[in-house]
Amino acid sequence: MCTTKLYCFFCSPPPSLRLDPRNTLLSNLKPTFIFTPYHRINNNCTSFEVGFQGQQKTRRRSKGDPTTRTAVAMLHQNPVVSDLIATGLSASIALSVLRFFEETAKRHVFDQKLNRKLVHVSIGLVFMLCWPMFSSGHRGALLAAFTPGVNIIRMLLIGSGMWKDEATVKSMSRFGDRRELLKGPLYYALTITVACAIYWRTSPVAIAAICNLDCRHCGKALWNSKIPYNRNKSIAGSVAMALAGFLASVGFMYYFASFGYVQESWEMILGFLVVSLASTFVESLPISTELDDNLTVTLTSILLGNLVF
Repeated sequence: MCTTKLYCFFCSPPPSLRLDPRNTLLSNLKPTFIFTPYHRINNNCTSFEVGFQGQQKTRRRSKGDPTTRTAVAMLHQNPVVSDLIATGLSASIALSVLRFFEETAKRHVFDQKLNRKLVHVSIGLVFMLCWPMFSSGHRGALLAAFTPGVNIIRMLLIGSGMWKDEATVKSMSRFGDRRELLKGPLYYALTITVACAIYWRTSPVAIAAICNLDCRHCGKALWNSKIPYNRNKSIAGSVAMALAGFLASVGFMYYFASFGYVQESWEMILGFLVVSLASTFVESLPISTELDDNLTVTLTSILLGNLVF
């Protein structure tokens, strides 16, 4: 004789009497009829189960969830090939920016000092925009560091006189002396290389270091009342540097958060403010003029960034 039983069940046993595993109130569960035929051992009677199933919703991953940190813009099915393509594309973009300002220096489109500042302000920020093309592991970080690493060798060769490149010297030096490339431009390339290879895009330290290093030139064109302890610096210029570095850092925080690499927060924003103010103060000191602000600003951003983030 065939008997039919009615089963009321949940697809996943609720951990409590009120909530299911996805924290959905049981009162919100919608009835779903699931017909599952089965055969008894003793006869051929077919029975059906009637049950209730909670509405399945895809849980949105947090932007800071490490599981989302994959190669967002896969350029090839093979991740190694994808990273190699990303390396070529990012290097081409960075080289195009450098070549553009080399041409402007040749044609005297801008003043030489202004041309040099435009190079320093733009190249690092443009290169950071390319970081999502790489994978998230060590391979992606090292390949991203390849481009600025090659630029380190380039600065050493040109600065030492082993390689003649007058266009690069004009676009990156203050006074047209190739030996200047062994200081500021070399420190600049070292900063971006370290940011890629060691910190990478999941660290706010890398964001703060590059943004403050690039934006320190934003205030150098502003001349106003001088800072009492350094007559070579102006108050308006320092304010502009701090503001530009802070806004650029926050902007890249949201940019990388959209890919899931960092989790935006007010604490991180406050940290960027602290690092930008400290970097601006160190840049305004006479020691930065004597050494090189590319070096002092970078060290301040990295050392303080490791403390506040």
